[in-house]
Amino acid sequence: MTIEAPERVVEFPALKEAQQALDAKRQSLKSIFDEAGADYDMAKVKSIQGDTAAKVDFIRQLNAEIDERKAKVDELLVIARAAGAAKEAEQVESGHKDTLTKPRTKNGQHRSLGELFVASQACKGYRPGSGMGPSAQLDIELKTLFQTSGGWAPESIRTGRVEMFPTRPAPHVVEFLPQTTTTQASVVYMEETTFTNAAAETAEGGSYPEATLALTERASQVRKVAVFLPITDEQFEDEPRAEMYVQNRLPFMLRQRLDGQILVGDGTGVNLLGTASVVGIQTQAKGADPTPDAIYKLFRKIRDDGFAEPSVLFIRPAKWEEVRLLKTSDGVYIWGHPSIPGPSTIWGVPVVETVAAPATSAVAGDYANFSELAVRRGIDVQVSNSHSTYFAEGKLALRADVRCTVIHYRPKAFGTVTGL
Repeated sequence: MTIEAPERVVEFPALKEAQQALDAKRQSLKSIFDEAGADYDMAKVKSIQGDTAAKVDFIRQLNAEIDERKAKVDELLVIARAAGAAKEAEQVESGHKDTLTKPRTKNGQHRSLGELFVASQACKGYRPGSGMGPSAQLDIELKTLFQTSGGWAPESIRTGRVEMFPTRPAPHVVEFLPQTTTTQASVVYMEETTFTNAAAETAEGGSYPEATLALTERASQVRKVAVFLPITDEQFEDEPRAEMYVQNRLPFMLRQRLDGQILVGDGTGVNLLGTASVVGIQTQAKGADPTPDAIYKLFRKIRDDGFAEPSVLFIRPAKWEEVRLLKTSDGVYIWGHPSIPGPSTIWGVPVVETVAAPATSAVAGDYANFSELAVRRGIDVQVSNSHSTYFAEGKLALRADVRCTVIHYRPKAFGTVTGL
């Protein structure tokens, strides 16, 4: 956007230079948001180095620079307008510009344009043969007020920002599981279900102790998570950003659904089998224990019985709040003073606050070593008008899906704290 000097504004190089600098900064900010897309995904931004926090900090600094440059342009505009007003007054006094200051009515009647022009100094001072016609600035009152209700309504242009519906954001639970690919309809593996170690010291000539081993075949079925959205032809044709917006939001919906399935899916029908529903996982009731104590006891069970090391704890924000606000008897916050960022770990294990976790439980486990998200087909987005009567109605069916399965190789490496 470039400001054209309005009437009574004197243009000068400093104003033009300041405006160009402001436009450049605004364009830089727009380019960053264009890279991020409709869901403001900082991972897509390649023009800025660093992680998401570094990129957000850069955007904050850039926005502050835009504010400073805008203030500078406004300051220069004030000076330009003042210079323009002074120049106009000088022209009037020198006779180069004629402005009527006499009463605008005659005998109680509004003067016509002709009367105002004939009475002007430009008309009176005109000399035939001068080669220039008379010119005057007429200060006229309109009998009927020209206002927005009877003229043009103000035109307001959208800023381009889309405020998303409040819903569960990243980080996604899927980010904490190793991801692999599969070409099968199910992932089949063997689990050692019997291990009897009879090794012992034996006397010379004595019988060797007999060990026992047994394997059981396990299978985890690939399931499809899908979503569909109807949309009109005109929406995509008339709004360039609509297609990208929809194509970003549908995959987001799939990842959000996967979060819940990974933690609480019941494994029945076409549902995935989530951690909380896996048979044989560790459980620890909170009972009368403080929440941190109950969580530590679960971690100890995973270590003692599952011989694994918890890699993450998933817990609802409302339940983590109870931990974050714990105080000593003299009022000192245990998990850090409110003026500083609190630790996002408990007993050394990373904590992820998410409403995908069970309402009254926390879920933990060694996801890094004993879980897997096996993907048969990644997120696929397709558009068609062949659905139902959509072709005749000018509509499109936009669909997205993903085929995958979740595997918990060692159930005892996972567990839940119940009764939160």
